[in-house]
Amino acid sequence: MTTITYIEHDGAEHVVDVEDDMNLMEGATLNLVPGVEGMCGGICSCATCHCYISEEWESRLPPISVGEESMLRTARHRRTASRLGCQITVTPELEGLRVDLPPEQGADDA
Repeated sequence: MTTITYIEHDGAEHVVDVEDDMNLMEGATLNLVPGVEGMCGGICSCATCHCYISEEWESRLPPISVGEESMLRTARHRRTASRLGCQITVTPELEGLRVDLPPEQGADDA
């Protein structure tokens, strides 16, 4: 198990233990973290597990794939630190990771 802290847009923190080899979206949805929907079930076909990962953790994560980049282009509230939680596998190297969540999930309809 790896301890991950999910931080809602309003600052509420949820510290959860996530099974290694699960992804961040699964860890959030299985632990009922508000603000992570995971509507596609983790197949990188929606933006409802959008999250922000700080620069200090980037080197421990896989690079953004073409599919993830494509989905992130549609995400509401995208930032340079944006990632899709379904594309980040939890490993012991992520112990203590803090995951910030946007104010709302999904694709930008505008």
